[in-house]
Amino acid sequence: MTCGPDETPLPVRVTRPTPFLDRLPPPVQPLPRWRVDLSPPDITPWRKGNCGIPGVMHYEGRRPGPHIVCVSLIHGNEFSGAIVLDRLLRARIRPRSGRLSFIFANPEAMDLFDPRDPVRARCVDEDMNRVWSPATLAGCRAAHELDRARMLLPVILTADRLLDLHSMLWPGDPLVLSGLSAQGRQMARRVDGVGTTVADQGHRSGCRLIDHPRFSDDGPAAACLLEAGQHWHESTVARAMQAVMSLIGPCCGLSVPATGTPELQHDMVVTDVVTARTGAFRFVAPFRGGHVLPTRGTLVAHDGRDEIRTPYDRCMLVMPNLRPARGHTAVRFARAASGAA
Repeated sequence: MTCGPDETPLPVRVTRPTPFLDRLPPPVQPLPRWRVDLSPPDITPWRKGNCGIPGVMHYEGRRPGPHIVCVSLIHGNEFSGAIVLDRLLRARIRPRSGRLSFIFANPEAMDLFDPRDPVRARCVDEDMNRVWSPATLAGCRAAHELDRARMLLPVILTADRLLDLHSMLWPGDPLVLSGLSAQGRQMARRVDGVGTTVADQGHRSGCRLIDHPRFSDDGPAAACLLEAGQHWHESTVARAMQAVMSLIGPCCGLSVPATGTPELQHDMVVTDVVTARTGAFRFVAPFRGGHVLPTRGTLVAHDGRDEIRTPYDRCMLVMPNLRPARGHTAVRFARAASGAA
């Protein structure tokens, strides 16, 4: 990360002595009232699936080709992707070559959605996007999301291209996340409708679907995760549809119309993950995801008495969580990939 004597990254966290009482969590503050413009789709026709796995609709083309998998509802309150897959299934989209699978990963979590408290339907027992390591899947622990991941694993293990459809709670520019594998980063750059790609190493708290060895090893399979926009907005559904169509269009014989979307603007790599160490983590401003701070050393947040500052010039804030709980990721810092403008 060091590029010369004048570009040596600065420390991200400037630690100050913190008295014990300051480490205790402050009183819980109410979350904002979220604008909810969408309702969960009726996926009743697809819940049983058509291939022996509930929630999986699988189709075979007449000619050989790759297996393309689109996944929705890893988080139950992020149902823009499920709306897209439901619309495509009702339109009877089918592959002409290869194989195509649409997955409704966690409909039981979506069933819990209540627009008066829309955040609670994220999961039933645990975050489904932290359970995909082979050791966790092969273990004996039982939980709804973990058992469901084991059920879906045969589809995942045969995927050649996988797009995991998500949305964001806090305002931010849409982006495509990939792991650090070359094939994943190349796939991310080809997803239409999004001007930012971000490569990272995943989460310490558990393995994401896109980080399963099927996609993170050196083999040909690739996966990426679309953060299509903010939860529960129609514009997020439109962007997810554009991304899915760019992926499945060739195998389904569909011509994807030009949308005037700008070319890739940011090709970024995460260098630092900031985790809240106290319950008093506060940003100095309501930053949006994708915001680029031009000068290194810029104060971003306070974590108790610690200061969080940008380590280098032109630092992008990736998906800042404006209300992080202690131990949760608050923000990721990213810089332009080597060779990118």
